[in-house]
Amino acid sequence: MKSAPFIRITAVIILLTALGGGQLFAQFDHPDKCTVVIAGKKATTDGSVITTHTSDCGLCDWTWRYVPAADHKPGSKRKIYWFNQFSTNPPEKGLLWDNIDDNYSGLSIPQAEHTYGFLHGMFGYMNDNQVAIGESTIGCRSEMENQTPTPKLDITMLTHLAMERGETARQTIQFIGDLATTYGYGHTDTGEMLAIADKNEAWIFEIMPVGPLWTPETGQPGAIWCARRVPDDHVSVCPNESRIGEIDLKKKDYFMASENVMSYAVDHGYWDPASGEPFNWKKAYSPSNYSARSSNGSRGRMWRFFDLVAPSQQFSDTLNNMEFPFSVKPDNKVSVADVIHLLKDKFEGTPYYTARGLQGGPFENPNRLPYGFTYKDEQYNTGRCIGVNRAEYVTITQCRDWLPDHIGGLVWIGFGAQDTHCMMPFYAGVTEIPKSFTQGDHWTFDRKSARWAFDYVDFHTQVVYSHAIKTVREAQDKWEGGAIARTPEIDAKAAKLYKNNPAAARAYLTEYCSNNANLVIDAWWELGDRLLVEYNHLWHYDIENRKREALTYPDWWLKELIEYNGLKPAKDGGH
Repeated sequence: MKSAPFIRITAVIILLTALGGGQLFAQFDHPDKCTVVIAGKKATTDGSVITTHTSDCGLCDWTWRYVPAADHKPGSKRKIYWFNQFSTNPPEKGLLWDNIDDNYSGLSIPQAEHTYGFLHGMFGYMNDNQVAIGESTIGCRSEMENQTPTPKLDITMLTHLAMERGETARQTIQFIGDLATTYGYGHTDTGEMLAIADKNEAWIFEIMPVGPLWTPETGQPGAIWCARRVPDDHVSVCPNESRIGEIDLKKKDYFMASENVMSYAVDHGYWDPASGEPFNWKKAYSPSNYSARSSNGSRGRMWRFFDLVAPSQQFSDTLNNMEFPFSVKPDNKVSVADVIHLLKDKFEGTPYYTARGLQGGPFENPNRLPYGFTYKDEQYNTGRCIGVNRAEYVTITQCRDWLPDHIGGLVWIGFGAQDTHCMMPFYAGVTEIPKSFTQGDHWTFDRKSARWAFDYVDFHTQVVYSHAIKTVREAQDKWEGGAIARTPEIDAKAAKLYKNNPAAARAYLTEYCSNNANLVIDAWWELGDRLLVEYNHLWHYDIENRKREALTYPDWWLKELIEYNGLKPAKDGGH
């Protein structure tokens, strides 16, 4: 994700870089980003196709909705709205989604006779056909941006339309790609990536605007897009960087693209066929020049992912991110539990560990200085890990071909930061979600909002992180681990009901998911209360034994304290 101010700043810096003869993105990393992990069905332990989305914003709308399936009269129209990724409404105005007429783009398109039900937060995530989506902003060349009112589609709107009409991943890609080229893509969005999956395949879809001068009257496509399929036995990642390199449109099982995919690069001087160099999508439209080492970890998620899933290949942290493979066969197949753990990663055991030394402080807190810092007019980067502490929510979607769609589709939702939240399952067949999912914002504490329960725990964890996180992990093991372990049982019971009565199966799944979520939310409010008491006043209050103990501080930190403050040993040994 990117905010409008960042986009303007980026445009200026990239322009200056271009004038200097380079064709690289500005060499700094903006904090508001999202990480997507994708796994093909032969790369997972249970045969599910997996996508993820970490909605790393820090100030965005975190509310969720369930949109039911609907039938529409012939000749009906579907209004197209603009959705700024960074916009929120104050609680008194109501949900962003309930006030969308303020954002009507002026375009209406023919409505489908039937639209599918789906779950959505900031984006659409899963529909009745097990079409699933994850999002990550990847940017594009500044001159390609089109932030005028002319393009009628942005990435949020495209995901909603994908949910309403998507039947398979390929059909969905072609559908939203055609909409974007017809009506124009951009407005507040630049280059974007969507992981689009169904119960058989996972694809990486990337889309770019085509410049501020485009209008429908030009007769040219109003967007440029390309999609590449992740091999079934591979995993891939998008850490806010374009992932599609060389393409071969003759391999229709693995590549799809708009008609202008290469011609636009030729027309604008981004690629010269006479050079002998093969066309490379990301080098043409979203070039960059980073590695984990060169950025001191601020652009280290690419390397970290490949190093975690395929350590046998010994990927170097000096490898330019543009040179990493599109996907890789993991050393071991991944489970949902593995993916949850991966999304919590803080660069542990590497030079970019975000709690290393003074940065983490005496209680090894990995969430300090998440944006780097400036000292004496010099910018210093710190590690930008996968499990960053500004997620609005995190999703993991599973598409499973051995079950009916309403049971096979599964969205795991976790509100707030990965290290202190709890993932909760919601089947594609649910017909409602807890009301607490639809409430709250960053600026008003609200005990009726699910998100605030997790922020409540997170806040109390930050103070004495190395101590408190142990208690949080115990709760996660109980509730996340319990839900994962129960999934086969819930699947089987729902499938049995579905054979004779699909409505009864959906009612069962709705009750199970809502009850589990409400129990988790209650448990997190209680956990926050416990942490407040247990570490009150920076002491340890042993609740079970009703004793108070001093917190322990590491020797390295005490040594630094002695040297920095010039402390001397106490002669009398007293306090």
